[in-house]
Amino acid sequence: MVSRVRVWLNRTYAENVFFMDQLRRNPSDRAVEIHATHGDADSPVLAAADTAELEPEGLSPAGYVEYALAQCRRRGVDVFVPRLHQSAIVAHRADFEAVGTALLAPPPEAVAVFHDKVIAYEAVQAVGVPVPPWWRVRDADELVAAVEELEAAGHKACFKPASGAGGVGFRVITRAPFSLMHLSGFPTPYVQLDHVVDALRRADEPVDWLVMPRLEQPEVSVDCLTGPDNRVRLAIGRIKNGRRRGFTLQEQWLEPARLIAEGFGLHYLSNIQFRMFGETPVLMDVNTRPAGGLHQLSLCGVNVPWLAVQLALGEDPGEVAPPFLGQDYTVVSGPRPLRPVSIPQQRGEVEGPLLPALPAPADSVGSGVTSVTAGFTG
Repeated sequence: MVSRVRVWLNRTYAENVFFMDQLRRNPSDRAVEIHATHGDADSPVLAAADTAELEPEGLSPAGYVEYALAQCRRRGVDVFVPRLHQSAIVAHRADFEAVGTALLAPPPEAVAVFHDKVIAYEAVQAVGVPVPPWWRVRDADELVAAVEELEAAGHKACFKPASGAGGVGFRVITRAPFSLMHLSGFPTPYVQLDHVVDALRRADEPVDWLVMPRLEQPEVSVDCLTGPDNRVRLAIGRIKNGRRRGFTLQEQWLEPARLIAEGFGLHYLSNIQFRMFGETPVLMDVNTRPAGGLHQLSLCGVNVPWLAVQLALGEDPGEVAPPFLGQDYTVVSGPRPLRPVSIPQQRGEVEGPLLPALPAPADSVGSGVTSVTAGFTG
């Protein structure tokens, strides 16, 4: 009898409820038990998991590693997919292997390169991958100089933190004075240059921002599955152009993504994002973790989360090509159930394997739903 696989996701994005769904619907028909931890008691990933716990707050990276090792020992975790404190966790891969847990994450050297966008841009540029022009700024004078140089070349300037994930902290610079126009409609990423300069001059400490031209659509996110031998097993691009989404296997996107994934050892799941700078595709960002939209590749007939778990377990699936490319689609929000109470109910210590928890009835007293974005054809 094939044993159950226990997978742990720590403090991950709400969209990864779909990652969890795909693990359970794996084509190997293998039983999967999912453990989830989070700092938010109402995270939908806690409700979607078989077992769940709230994470302790205020732990240092080293303290979190000890907490994670204890979770793996207690829960018998086979595969750990770390997001929070990824760099500290992967530095202790041998410790996790000693308790029987495989880390579904790249080695520490790869994580370190792509933690800082300046280091990342310098590194990928050195191996021949085009990047946009960029300036690292720490104060108001450096910001103004970078913006003026970009505007003189006919570009809109934008900035984002030199380290960070997703679109957190991304803003587009405008010189239009603040007016009622900015108070109508929905909030936008545009921010007035004079407001930013004033905030920087009043700040108690320097910032660490990357300033660059605003890049044009389409945005192409290439999801890569790479083995510990540095060989890519699967690469598919997801195209974003306004509301419309689609898929691509064009080499202008996949070739530089493979070069990055294989050249820097981005083992298991990574997401490499490109946009257009004039007529040239340039690197925008590299994520050393599964993308929130990874589940959308199911529209191409592949279950990438399960392929990654197989690879982490040493069950190499070999090179995988999607049987087809799904039709264009958009993303919409839908409800997901939450736990009946705001603090996750926990099992006590038990002997033997942990069994899946039954989902709470939809009409339970105190039950709720949250909205999670999903990919649908349309």
